[in-house]
Amino acid sequence: MKPFRPKIRRYDSLPSTNTEAARLAMQGADEGLAVIADEQTAGRGRLQRTWLSPKGAGLYSSILFRPKITVDRWPLMTFMASLAVGDALAEASEVTTDIKWPNDLLAGERKICGILAEAIETEAGRAVVIGIGINLTPDAYPRELADVATSIAEASVHSPNRERILASLLNALGRWYSLLSEPDGGEKIVAAWSSRSTYANGKAVKVINGDESWRGVTRGVESDGALRLETEDKEIRLIRAGDVSVRASA
Repeated sequence: MKPFRPKIRRYDSLPSTNTEAARLAMQGADEGLAVIADEQTAGRGRLQRTWLSPKGAGLYSSILFRPKITVDRWPLMTFMASLAVGDALAEASEVTTDIKWPNDLLAGERKICGILAEAIETEAGRAVVIGIGINLTPDAYPRELADVATSIAEASVHSPNRERILASLLNALGRWYSLLSEPDGGEKIVAAWSSRSTYANGKAVKVINGDESWRGVTRGVESDGALRLETEDKEIRLIRAGDVSVRASA
């Protein structure tokens, strides 16, 4: 595997950093391209949601990968990214995070970062764009979400330093991406992810996927990142898409 060498492209404003990174990927951009914007006017989150991205309030980034790993490991790209974000926030801001399946980063049980991975087809082969949005200040989210969202400025004793966080993030992505490419990298990624997530095992949750929903207790994750949910009927259901919320508040 070639070393992961980030190349940053900066923009004052973009509709979506993921969309721009995908456009550049289709034009032949190399792995490691990192698209950074001061604001997004049409940012996207998981499940077709809007990701608010006010100017200067967050770190809005999308990174291009061209993985040479087997197809069964591709879903672990988001696990890899969440581990990298956790490292970056700890190193650059001394913020301790939890991971809510599959890839939300929480600080003090409130969301501080969202991750969106999108696979795309290019002439150079299939690629993955991973969008990472980190809340730097409370202006990053609406006041009505204050009970479920937070920011570096609120969670850390240090003022958010976007460039320091970005540098730590890109370094951490390189480390975890290299590990994922090793023969037993998938197992190591899953183990590391599970060790950092209180949601991985023994958590009473409600899972919503479209019109369907299930209540149960989490029982770990599969080798491909699927969540194991023991339902109220004592059956194990594998969850590969959906939203997870703590059952007591669901």
